[in-house]
Amino acid sequence: MKLSSKPEYERIAPAFGSSFSYKTYNKDHQNKNHTFWHYHPELELVYVNGGSGKRQIGSHVSYYQKGDLILIGSNLPHCGFTDSLTEAENETVIQMKPDFLGPGFFNIPEMRNIKSLFERAKMGIVFHGQAKKTIGRKIEAISGKENYERLLRLLEVLSLLEQAREYTVLNAQGFILETEVHDNNRVNIIFNFVKEEFRRPINLEEIADLVSMTVPAFCRYFKKVTGKTFTEFVNEYRLTHAAKLLHEKQISITEVCYDSGFNNFSHFNKRFKKFTGKAPSAYRNELKVVLT
Repeated sequence: MKLSSKPEYERIAPAFGSSFSYKTYNKDHQNKNHTFWHYHPELELVYVNGGSGKRQIGSHVSYYQKGDLILIGSNLPHCGFTDSLTEAENETVIQMKPDFLGPGFFNIPEMRNIKSLFERAKMGIVFHGQAKKTIGRKIEAISGKENYERLLRLLEVLSLLEQAREYTVLNAQGFILETEVHDNNRVNIIFNFVKEEFRRPINLEEIADLVSMTVPAFCRYFKKVTGKTFTEFVNEYRLTHAAKLLHEKQISITEVCYDSGFNNFSHFNKRFKKFTGKAPSAYRNELKVVLT
């Protein structure tokens, strides 16, 4: 990935006779879009049935286990989800424009709650617990249906998403890239740089110089755009990577620490426990990883 690249615009074309895109992927037919930072005017609903992986939605970086159900708003840059190490059996992706049923459809009284859901999705929403399982099954059941029934079932899914109470809104502190996606080359350079270089120390002078800013101006800019300090963002990326390694690699916790960009084991333990609520060893034990 080039460090100077902006998020790539993805053109989405629904199948003939349909107002939205519905695609399924598996280990033999993988979704390639997770590998790059991209955006599109369509909302994106993703259900990953099982497995684990790393996701980045706006400035939010996290690691998921036992599948994922997430709604990404219009023009919100993202990458992540499944990768070559993920054990997911299936991934289903639905993409639809905010007005895919007409410019006034979601303004009618019956649809206003779903319109509100679309607004919340601008920050990214991840669903948990029973809601994820129930809605995930509904999403998979759309497969193979005729166009009219597909639409009815999608409306049912959107209604269930709106009613769900087991969810987390991501980027809640004010991520604004979704409103200025064409003008934020700076923040995309920063994100791409962190993705490539997080394993080594990154000082503020280096990253500020990369985007031609003074250190104070850079700090103000990054906090305004993401709601986080640059140090917080880098540490979250490192800790997410560490959680992924603990789940997927047969390496010592010390190796996890250094491979994730931390150079002090005690500091890593403290940060990881604050981030996940568990010490690295307890986190790995709870995952019940079978070492071969």
